[in-house]
Amino acid sequence: MRAHHHISMDSVTQVYGDRTVFVDLSLVASSGDRLGLIGENGAGKSTLLRLAAGVEEPSDGAVRRPTRTGLLWQELETRPGDTIDHVLERGLAEVRAIERRVEEAGVGLATDHPAAADNYAIALDDAERAGLWTIEQRRDETLRGLGLGHLALDRPVDALSGGQRSRLGLAALLLSRPDALLLDEPTNHLDDEAVAFLRDRLIAWEGPVLFASHDRAFLDEVATGLIDIDPSRGGPRRFGGNYTAYLAEKAAERLRWEAQFVAEAKEERALAATMEETARRGIAPGRGPRDNEKMGYDKKTGTVQRQVARRIRNAGTRLETLRDTRVDAPAPVLDFAGIPSGSHLLEEGDVLTTDGATVAGRLAPLDLGLAHDASLLITGRNGAGKSTLLALLAGRLAPTSGRVHRRKGLRVGLLEQDVRFAEPARSPRSLYERAVGERRAETTPLAGLGLIADRDLDRPVGSLSIGQQRRMALALIIARPPHVFLLDEPTNHLSLALATELEEALGGYPGAVVVASHDRWLRRRWEGAHLRLAPA
Repeated sequence: MRAHHHISMDSVTQVYGDRTVFVDLSLVASSGDRLGLIGENGAGKSTLLRLAAGVEEPSDGAVRRPTRTGLLWQELETRPGDTIDHVLERGLAEVRAIERRVEEAGVGLATDHPAAADNYAIALDDAERAGLWTIEQRRDETLRGLGLGHLALDRPVDALSGGQRSRLGLAALLLSRPDALLLDEPTNHLDDEAVAFLRDRLIAWEGPVLFASHDRAFLDEVATGLIDIDPSRGGPRRFGGNYTAYLAEKAAERLRWEAQFVAEAKEERALAATMEETARRGIAPGRGPRDNEKMGYDKKTGTVQRQVARRIRNAGTRLETLRDTRVDAPAPVLDFAGIPSGSHLLEEGDVLTTDGATVAGRLAPLDLGLAHDASLLITGRNGAGKSTLLALLAGRLAPTSGRVHRRKGLRVGLLEQDVRFAEPARSPRSLYERAVGERRAETTPLAGLGLIADRDLDRPVGSLSIGQQRRMALALIIARPPHVFLLDEPTNHLSLALATELEEALGGYPGAVVVASHDRWLRRRWEGAHLRLAPA
């Protein structure tokens, strides 16, 4: 009989110096649960996994886990002289220990010890759960499934690429078959076939699985529930179902949030108007009192004044309470409304073309034409020339042969994969103001684009995370919107929410859009033209 395993966190708080990551976090992941961790970069996904694995202890609260809990690190730890086989065998250390216990328990059966049979049964159960009897078969299947099957087991790890090292670490963890599995961005460096292999393995996993991922298609296929680590609305929340169900719930939540904000704003205006009108009117105008009515009139006037004061006081109390408790305005959603469409380019024909354009060793000869409203997705394996083609279209790279033609006055913008700012000490606010001018920066503030948080506006841009720097680069392009918008792996380093917003916004971009991406979620939903590049 197999044991029931679970990971639990009970009222966990985690603090690093003056930074609080979690407060009073509780969750349970039981056998069969595959919980995806999502949220902004830096929100605490990796921290949660380290706490669940026991690599870190919480500042407060309790964490419980199975004894055999495995964590996939983003970087593979190795020793000098390591081979592929060394790494795999270290991953199998606990399984080998179980193998020795089975052998020892088998020897014990020959004794009269009363617990010998029970010990042997327990050892056999542990061996079965760890997959002891099929290690070599599973090793070969796992290496093939992750694209490493062609490598000799005695190959030095130092001779592997970064992606191969990451896949080797994943292979070692899967082979160890822990009772609970913790994965940090497991699909990084995996092609479609390797992702499918990992997906099938996790769906068949018997113990609890916790994984952090930016891969929306993978979340949709694997997760049985999602934990959104979003401090903006009260901290981590658990959602049932996959990523599609999560998006539907988040959309409904956004509508409720917007409706509540509008209703409270309307009530606030009404209360303020009531107080002003009541105070202005005071006693309703009318005829003055006759001599024989003066005493009664004074009494009536006092009653009215008291009623007026009470109404003003009640409205003021309600207004003060409302202002203290009302919800914040929902963060603006990224869109390209109001961006110039480049109407002077609406002539017949293409605005940008390549005629046999080639970059030696990087891009095969290519004939391409882009209309003013083109929508093109570029895909292909690593090394096929996707980034090279975008640089060529943007004019940042000259063709070795052939030519690139751009219509006169055409403005082309490129969001690169690797963002570098020439002046890293400058703040996002100052960079934006210089790009658009002070007047437009006031009428269309940077924070209103939904890309940079208020708290980051005046920090040195070089101190921002990779994802935040990509957001800033995107903001500067939007500040002077191009007629042809080129995006190289636009969803890399962006939160899931922003990646989804960007894709939806691109659908309404009033110009040509060219996207190079390996993102399966984006590829499956793309409705424009598709160009697949073959290696040069």
